[in-house]
Amino acid sequence: MKQAAHMIKSVYKNSIAEEMGIEAGDALLSINGQEITDIFDYQYLIQDEYVEILVRKRGGEEWLLEIDKGYDEDLGVEFENGLMDDYRSCRNKCIFCFIDQMPKGMRETLYFKDDDSRLSFLQGNYVTLTNMSDADIERIIRYHLSPINISFQTTNPELRCKMLNNRFAGKALEQVKKLYEAGITMNGQIVLCKNINDGAELERSIWDLTAYLPHLESVSVVPVGLSRFRDGLYPLEPFEKEDAVQVLACIHRWQQKLFPAYGLHFVHASDEWYILAEEELPEEERYDGYLQLENGVGMLRLLLNEFEEAMTEIPSDYRLSGDGVTELSLVTGKLAYPYLNRMAECMMRRFAGLSVHVYAVSNVFFGERITVSGLLTGQDIIQQLKGKQLGERILLPQNVLRSGEDYFLDDITVGEMEKALQVKVDIVKSSGHEFVNAVLGLEKE
Repeated sequence: MKQAAHMIKSVYKNSIAEEMGIEAGDALLSINGQEITDIFDYQYLIQDEYVEILVRKRGGEEWLLEIDKGYDEDLGVEFENGLMDDYRSCRNKCIFCFIDQMPKGMRETLYFKDDDSRLSFLQGNYVTLTNMSDADIERIIRYHLSPINISFQTTNPELRCKMLNNRFAGKALEQVKKLYEAGITMNGQIVLCKNINDGAELERSIWDLTAYLPHLESVSVVPVGLSRFRDGLYPLEPFEKEDAVQVLACIHRWQQKLFPAYGLHFVHASDEWYILAEEELPEEERYDGYLQLENGVGMLRLLLNEFEEAMTEIPSDYRLSGDGVTELSLVTGKLAYPYLNRMAECMMRRFAGLSVHVYAVSNVFFGERITVSGLLTGQDIIQQLKGKQLGERILLPQNVLRSGEDYFLDDITVGEMEKALQVKVDIVKSSGHEFVNAVLGLEKE
């Protein structure tokens, strides 16, 4: 039987692997006689203080290495495939899937739909459970992989089958009970679709999910994202202000009921609901430590609090460097614009000579109902900033770029934007402290 071989990309200096003669280009075959399926098998098996490693050298020779080491000490290698296995794609055809709303002609990676529980643990991705076998669930329990992030959408089995276009989607919810009984920490998500899983269905879902407290720590409710590329897809309606008010009333009612009993507010609304309803953001304490930050829950509250804290740390006698005059621009989506504008005005009142222009870029590419900065394209930013007063540089939030890269969703690079607008472009992390430092140029000093 052919053994799974995991190619080693590099070996760290002064590591166990280097000492044992393992080199880049070698392949790991097994640990303690067990084949390695993926990174979780590797991390679990490599913990022991004594391990036997079977390695195939580049020339084809196999070495069985006996290693004594510290508990949980790693070999010191990096694999060609970080997951050590193929990514599992989603087999559902969800009525709300944003990837199905992407236009043709974009880079191939943008069309991949992942539904991989391992990425849930590693990167915080959400899984539907429809792509998981009993063996997958048992492995999560055996390795105690947590937290696992789950896309519930609804706890109504029949409705879930309809929303995910998968006849097994309702039965997949039974896996949650196994995870709960094993004490696996979970977080949940409900993508809310108007007149489908809102109203009474949302009430039912929240009620059903409270049965998994406290191991299910939080559930976020986010509005469905609707791009302009929906021809031939399930007809979905956008939420309006009165809808958002009702959604928030439901969520706040459950928070008030659950917090005294569990010390958790449990169900949370993403920032979009508060902006659409024209209501104030909750105070920090109601976000339970920002458990759903990457899902857009509390991101703006954290930004504002960090900004206020950063402003108190600037000495009262601070003056702008150079000639004491600084002019620059901030670029964001419509969602965060009011808050960034408020922060910019606060800074201009405090620092004489500071001029900050804040521009809300409309998402022409995907449609103007998409208001988050993370889905802005380079072409929209360039087209809407041309001819505007930009100052010495432009500040853009880090989430407009692909992670670790310097290009936008439409493959326009930062350098191409700088050339088109004839101004320096600085990428800023989504933090109030980073914001203040970037505006004042403190990170350069």
